[in-house]
Amino acid sequence: MKMLTRREVLGNLAGIAALPLVPELAQALAGMRAAADWRVAFADFEFNLPSTPLACVQGKVPRDLSGTLYRNGPGKWRRPGKSATHWFDGDGLVRAFSLSGGKAALSAAFVDTPKRRADEAARAVVSGGFGTPMAEHVTVNSSDDFNAANISIVLRGNELWALWEAGSPVAIDPRTLATLGVKTLREDLAHMPFLAHPRIDPDGTLWNLGLAGSQAVVWRLGTQGDVQAAVPITLPRASYVHDFTATDQHLIILLQPWVQRAEEMHSDFAETFEWHAQWSTQILVLDKADLTRQRVYELPAFFFFHVGSAWSDPSGAIRFDVCRYADPGFALRGARDVLEGVYRADATPTLCLVTLTHDGKASLQDTGIAAEFPRTDASRSGLSRSYTLHATHKAARQPLFTGVALHDWRTNQSQHFDFGPDHLVEEMIFVPRPGRSAEMDGWILGPTINLRTARTELHAFDSRHIADGPICTWQAPVALPLSLHGVFVNA
Repeated sequence: MKMLTRREVLGNLAGIAALPLVPELAQALAGMRAAADWRVAFADFEFNLPSTPLACVQGKVPRDLSGTLYRNGPGKWRRPGKSATHWFDGDGLVRAFSLSGGKAALSAAFVDTPKRRADEAARAVVSGGFGTPMAEHVTVNSSDDFNAANISIVLRGNELWALWEAGSPVAIDPRTLATLGVKTLREDLAHMPFLAHPRIDPDGTLWNLGLAGSQAVVWRLGTQGDVQAAVPITLPRASYVHDFTATDQHLIILLQPWVQRAEEMHSDFAETFEWHAQWSTQILVLDKADLTRQRVYELPAFFFFHVGSAWSDPSGAIRFDVCRYADPGFALRGARDVLEGVYRADATPTLCLVTLTHDGKASLQDTGIAAEFPRTDASRSGLSRSYTLHATHKAARQPLFTGVALHDWRTNQSQHFDFGPDHLVEEMIFVPRPGRSAEMDGWILGPTINLRTARTELHAFDSRHIADGPICTWQAPVALPLSLHGVFVNA
């Protein structure tokens, strides 16, 4: 039997799940574990993964925790003729962690996008992306020709939607993970961008943006994905917008001073933006009931990817948290370096609280806490809240994060757990306990990549006692590439 290389072991995950543990395979797996470091998080995944049981390796399975954690993220970057040159440009890979009866299983499938099909046919990454230039010979008819569908995922009706930030949703069957096709929300708005971070009200109403330079569409959708409104607006500037936020009455759009020039067809998307450190970060506040009622606030320049849910306090002031970077250095350089297996220490994003008052003033309180991927209790989306869940801690010699934290804005205190340098922590989310009434009463659920064993792990925490560590850990037989965002769907 042929000895498997480390790359083959990392790539042929579906095959591994089905193979008996013959001596050659056991030796290859042992070698993979011995050689693993943070680069395993950015190794290509070659095939779909059929449902594979996870082993409970620590703790006790919570009795009432039942459902599926769906996650999305780039899964394959390299092809013989030409490879992607940026982390954000890998093919979308949807993963499903299914929990039922105290058992867990993992499956994964690539999103069958026009981009993936074109790149596979060419045996090269020709369709470009956020940080990868498009091949000169490629003709583009719409943004969905290079839509990687690789950032996040949301449930609408009986479909999962795999989301990017400059193209349409791509519908997925939540049971099989099979791709159903590019979603046209309204015929006259076919291929209109749909950001990867929609905001969902407690009643299920979904708000989102579609951007083209300084022009935007504000989407409002029902629980089944029906379009209730699609309203065009003009933004004060053509900023890079990855995420926005909302209260129960307002939409809040942060316009950082990373501003788009006239787009060049075969340039990568990121290179069409210029950073203006001397400019302000503008904050546009829109009334949900009347989008023509607008107000603009200003703060000193900063860069961001993600913001938390916003709320209005009793005084009427609007508050929200943001993970603040000094500049777009990671978007431009750091996310390219990791695909080359290189880590150069970038400035760490920190957790900040923004306050907007009626007198037109804006302020930013920086906690100094390392933070990314802020999540909140979805039942309080847009409403007054106290807690922000986020990834935290950075190891000195590797990218991204090693811990999880829950910050209390009332006390400005945090509880946290650090897995240490042997793990890379992905975004974790809050899952409410059945019948609960208090904010953040439930579980924190999310994956890490165990670098020592080169395996993906799923962890559940009691949200009231994060510092005590996971109450349960499941382990997959292999490592999947690092994912970005996800959603939990109850059984």
